[in-house]
Amino acid sequence: MFKLNFNGAALAFALCTAAMAPALAPTAAQAATKADIDRDAKAALNNLYASNPTAKLIGSRAKAVLIFPSIVKAGLVFGGSYGEGELLVNGGVENYYNSFSGSWGLQAGVQSYSYAVFLMNDDALKYLHDSSGLEIGVGPNVVVVDQGVARNLSTSTLKDDAYAFIFSQSGLMAGVALEGTKISKIKQ
Repeated sequence: MFKLNFNGAALAFALCTAAMAPALAPTAAQAATKADIDRDAKAALNNLYASNPTAKLIGSRAKAVLIFPSIVKAGLVFGGSYGEGELLVNGGVENYYNSFSGSWGLQAGVQSYSYAVFLMNDDALKYLHDSSGLEIGVGPNVVVVDQGVARNLSTSTLKDDAYAFIFSQSGLMAGVALEGTKISKIKQ
């Protein structure tokens, strides 16, 4: 006779994944429209530029900007995050993308945040197009800009492929990491 044997970690993973799936996977009724994404992305980018002069400086030099105005992250040991955004090239929307990540470890809570990735050169933009997306930590070198990094950036020190800013954090969960985040083009 075949018997299924779940250990505690496998059972916890299965229960958490099942409980969080509805919150992180948008249904047709929940999915943002292009107009919603456009409006929210513009507001988020303006908010970032108004509150962070370094982001505005980098934005003025970037070839393209991936902007995700609202990422929702939830977790209880196992977690995930999801949000939708757009790629801006020469000030216009080129395409729409989603951002997804999964994680495990000491975590509990729910939070939301925004982030922007500034693609600084043609190689980084080509990688995004050729790979049908981007995984933070694989491919172009992405520097997450915090207050310490921001103090040392100027137009003469911008040497990396991409710079990411996390902003507008709210909720009851500590910390945000972009490492391992998968950014994929939304199929239309």
